[in-house]
Amino acid sequence: MNEFIDKHRDRITGVISTFDRMIFKGHILPFFQMNSRHYYLFREKILMKGFGDYAKDISCAIKEHAKKIAEKEERPFIYLESSRGSKQEKAVQIRDRDKMSNGLICVFTCVEPCTAFDVRFNKESKKLEIINRDRKCLFIYFYYQHPEFGLMHVRLQTWFPFQMQIYINGREWLMKQLDRKGIGYKNYDNSIIQVDNLALAQKITERFNAVKFAVIFDSFARRLNPILPRIKKVFSTGYYWVLDQAEYATDVMFENRGDLQLIYPELVEHALLNFTAKDVMCFLGRKLTGHFAGEILTNTKDRPQGVRIKHRMKNNSIKMYDKWSVLRIETTINNPREFKIYREVERGGKKEMRWIPMGKSVFNLYRYEQVSMSANKRYLEALASFVPLQSCVEELEVFAEPMQDGDYRCCGFNPISAGTTKIFEAVLDGSHLINGFRNKDLQRKIFGNASRGKEQTKKQSSKITRIIRKLRAHKLVVKVSRTTRYKISQKGYRILGASIRLKKKDFPLTMKLVS
Repeated sequence: MNEFIDKHRDRITGVISTFDRMIFKGHILPFFQMNSRHYYLFREKILMKGFGDYAKDISCAIKEHAKKIAEKEERPFIYLESSRGSKQEKAVQIRDRDKMSNGLICVFTCVEPCTAFDVRFNKESKKLEIINRDRKCLFIYFYYQHPEFGLMHVRLQTWFPFQMQIYINGREWLMKQLDRKGIGYKNYDNSIIQVDNLALAQKITERFNAVKFAVIFDSFARRLNPILPRIKKVFSTGYYWVLDQAEYATDVMFENRGDLQLIYPELVEHALLNFTAKDVMCFLGRKLTGHFAGEILTNTKDRPQGVRIKHRMKNNSIKMYDKWSVLRIETTINNPREFKIYREVERGGKKEMRWIPMGKSVFNLYRYEQVSMSANKRYLEALASFVPLQSCVEELEVFAEPMQDGDYRCCGFNPISAGTTKIFEAVLDGSHLINGFRNKDLQRKIFGNASRGKEQTKKQSSKITRIIRKLRAHKLVVKVSRTTRYKISQKGYRILGASIRLKKKDFPLTMKLVS
C-alpha cells in the first residue's frame, strides 16, 4: 500500500480504513432444533393442530406493538405493497423532510420471502411436526437516526422463528465520533473525502471493534419484539448475534476528483488486464491449488459515480471504485469460513490454541478487520505496478540499454519481446506479493512443472540466476535480508507494469493502426 501512496503522494491527502456496510443477524438458536420447537409449544400449551392460529395471533401482536411504538414516537407507519425499491431512500426522504437529527424515523411493513415455521404431517411417524420451509410473511423495518450509528435499521420477522436483522454503516459511526470530537471533515454520501485530523480519525476507527454490539442489539430486541420475554421464559436465552455480511473499505483521498480521474480509468484497465485468478486468491490471503473448488470471477459495472471493478472468490469479494475524490478498495466477507482464526479449541480433553475456520460470531469482528485490511493493502500494492506509459518512456529507454553492475556487465531488456514479457509476468505474479519469490518459483512460472532431468534443471536454475542478477542490476528487484527471496522495488512495479502494458495493449493497438 505504501508503494501506491508514495507513487501518487503529490495528489493524495490521506488514507483512512474502517468498516463500511455491515449486516448483523439475530437467531434464537433453540428454534433450530426440532425438539426445542415442540417443547416451546408444550410450554405455551399449544397443540400442533392449533399452531397456525397461534402463530397468526403472535404475528398480529408484533405488528400492533410496532404500531404503538410508531404512534408513541409520532412517526409514520407505512405498509409497502412491494418489497422492491430502496426502503432506505424512502426513510432518508422522510428524515430530511422532517429535519430529524435523532430517534425513530419511520416504520415500514411489507410481505417478503423467508424461511419460517409450518406444520407438516410426517408419514413415517404418523404425527404432526414443526418444519422450516420457504414461504412469505410480514416483516417490519424500523429506521433510526441513531446517536452512535447514524442512519440504521432493524428488520423483524413477525412469524416464527422471529429472526432479526440489523444494518449499520461503519462510516456513519465514524462521522458521529468525529462530530463528538469536534474534528472537521467533508463527506460525500457515506465517504469521508477530507478530514482535518487524519491521524486522530484513524485512531478513532480502531475503537470500533470495542463497541458492545451484542448489548446494544439486545436492547433493540427487548424494545421491538414483544414475544421475547415469553421465549426467554422457556429457553432462558434470547438472540444470538452473528455478522452476516461485512464490508471493510480503505479510502485513498485525493486532492480533488480531477486528480483521481487522471489515473482511475487506467487503473481499472490495468486491473482487468493484469489481475489473474491467482492474484485474486492472493489478495484474499489464499493460494490457488488443485483442491480449490469454486468460481473466481472479475467484472465491471458502470455506476452513476463511475466504473466499479469487482473480483469475486466464491461468496467473498474485493472491489475497487471511485466515490467523488476517493479511491475505495473494499473487501466484502459473506462466508468467513474461507478464512482462519487463531483461537482456543478442545482436542482430546485438552485445550489448545489452533488456526480454525472463522465463524460469524460478532466476537470475531477483530479478525474480519485483519483479513480485510490485509486484502486491501495487497490490492493497493499490486496497483503500484500501474504507471501511465508516457511518464516512464525515458526509464524504459534506459531499461533497454546494457547495465554495468560492478565487474558484471548485463544486457538490457527488450520490452516487447515475448520472452521478456513472460519473465516480467512471472515476477509480477500475485502469489509473490506476500513473501516475495525465489529462483525455483520463477523456474516453475517460466518453464512449467514438467519433470526435468538433473542437467536441465541445473541449466534452468543458472538462467534464472542470471535473470535475477540482471533485474537487480536495473534495480527492479531487491533481495530480502538474510533470505534467498526477492521482492519487487517501487521502480520495478513501475517499469515492469508499463512494459507489460506496452506489449499487451499499446504496441498491438499501434500496429493495428499502422496496418
